[in-house]
Amino acid sequence: MSLLFSPFHLPSPRGGLPLANRITVAPMCQYAAVDGRATDWHLMHWANLLNSGAALFTIEATAVLPEGRITPACLGLWDAATEAALADTLHRARKLAPPVPVCIQLAHAGRKASSDVPWRGGQLLSADAGGWLPYGPSAVPQLPAEPAPAEMDAAHLLRVRDAFVAAARRADAMGIEAIEIHSAHGYLLHEFLSPIANQRGDAYGGSLDNRMRYPLEVFAAVRAAFSGVLGIRISGSDWVDGGWDIEQCSVLGQRLKDLGCDFIHMSSGGVSPQQKIPLGPGYQVPLARAMRQATDVPTIAVGLITEPAQAEAIVQAGDADLVALARAFLYNPRWGWQAAAELGDQVQATPAYWRCLPRHAQHAFGAVTVGGR
Repeated sequence: MSLLFSPFHLPSPRGGLPLANRITVAPMCQYAAVDGRATDWHLMHWANLLNSGAALFTIEATAVLPEGRITPACLGLWDAATEAALADTLHRARKLAPPVPVCIQLAHAGRKASSDVPWRGGQLLSADAGGWLPYGPSAVPQLPAEPAPAEMDAAHLLRVRDAFVAAARRADAMGIEAIEIHSAHGYLLHEFLSPIANQRGDAYGGSLDNRMRYPLEVFAAVRAAFSGVLGIRISGSDWVDGGWDIEQCSVLGQRLKDLGCDFIHMSSGGVSPQQKIPLGPGYQVPLARAMRQATDVPTIAVGLITEPAQAEAIVQAGDADLVALARAFLYNPRWGWQAAAELGDQVQATPAYWRCLPRHAQHAFGAVTVGGR
């Protein structure tokens, strides 16, 4: 057995979550919701990826408030209507796939909210175009030509924290096994962490302790409300001189561990157009390795991990406990099957697909009947 296909146990106060292998599907925004509600696009997308061979599927960034959506087409979980749509769609998708645990990424876009969808440029939308006034830790825009967001006051801070808690309870009620809090990619909680976006003069800005304060408060509040697996996605670096970096991030990871964090998903960038990202295969793996060494918390590596042998090497080296793929799964929704075939291991698959494997790869589904009428 390859290490990539060995089982792994994510801890939690509820007893933890057993995973069949070390492959996870990273959250991927689809921009296909209507007023925050899941649609038939999500049914197709989720059922497809639940049949991918990965041991854990993560639902895309899901806004905890309407104004926390990246775009008007983003998924949400803030009221009875969005909860009902998500619960029904997920229930139907899970009936079409093997039993795979589901995680949901809860998010607030902060100053990057009210944007257009990426294929139309992704720029901030005016009110006339369906947009709204975004808010963030400081009245500092993402791009110099953009209008500044509103600076969050005490009431805003409380409203958003409580919305994360309410969304976590809704996710728990529909049987979602894990939650990932989004604190990466230049969205709200990452904005508080980074001195590039956070220029506050109160207890939530300035020093590292102050900049970490609000993300830690949100995490602690969700931890108190949710006893399932709870993790976080963090940008390990802004890739900008004077910005958030892996040294500060490691301190945050230690604080999160003290609060009962069950996993840390390491990404990077997103807070500044000045970022200089060193793109290349596995370019974020060193960030995952540094976090794992600093905290001993189960860690997920992500970012240009595309080949089964590459994923195997990451877990063999101890750089991360799990690997996450996003675009690779969009291009090849059966990537997990391919990895099992190449590495000599097995995955779960819906019986209707059992006869599809090439003869040389039939071991990937175990002992199955390939014949038929």
